[in-house]
Amino acid sequence: MGKPQRSRRISPTAMHGFDNVQPLSPTDSCWSPLDDDRRDQSFRRHVRPYNDNQRLLMESIESHPITFALGPAGTGKTYLAIAAACEAFEDGRVARILLSRPAVEAGENLGYLPGGLEDKLLPYLRPLYDALNDRLGARKLKALLADGSIEIAPVAFMRGRTLNNAFIIVDEAQNCTYGQIKMLLTRLGWHSTMVITGDPDQSDLLPGMSGLTDVSRRLEPLDGVAQVHLTEADVVRHPLVASMIPYL
Repeated sequence: MGKPQRSRRISPTAMHGFDNVQPLSPTDSCWSPLDDDRRDQSFRRHVRPYNDNQRLLMESIESHPITFALGPAGTGKTYLAIAAACEAFEDGRVARILLSRPAVEAGENLGYLPGGLEDKLLPYLRPLYDALNDRLGARKLKALLADGSIEIAPVAFMRGRTLNNAFIIVDEAQNCTYGQIKMLLTRLGWHSTMVITGDPDQSDLLPGMSGLTDVSRRLEPLDGVAQVHLTEADVVRHPLVASMIPYL
């Protein structure tokens, strides 16, 4: 058997240049990951488009009060819209962000859900929370939700409101009826931007009930309304997703 290796001591001279090295975890026993500024900063991402259609979508959102982002799953419609909303809010161009989504189940009935209203709606709105958390970080998102700067609500709660100085995102709009989309569009107030995302080919409503295609076609002649059509070539998920879309 060989001799056991003795640990080497690093001299002060050898440590020169390592003054800025930080421990992997703080020594404070009360430390929480949600209270660590360095961790929170890692979520502040400048989102950039991957392709021409995504770039066109971002430019359309910047230059039009209303933008329809239409295309298959995985093309970044919701993520880019939320990124644009967060950037507008952080730059002071809007005072709040409002996200809405129809509470429609994807082909299966979950039955009665436990808890209060917020608990019942959470499964339907979770994709929006995930995108916001990815962009802002958990601590900042929690604070903005608490003070009302960010509001997430189902479509049914939007009637009768006027949304001024706000960035509004209507997600999964293919699951809205014509009347619901009309109601949402007419909520737009002064100094506000609205983005409507959806995949007309992936509606969970009964055939003929979705109003997304009809509404977008009717509003196409208006100068203040932009329409960006993404395709399977714009999918940024697993490459197999883009390959499957034409066959499904």
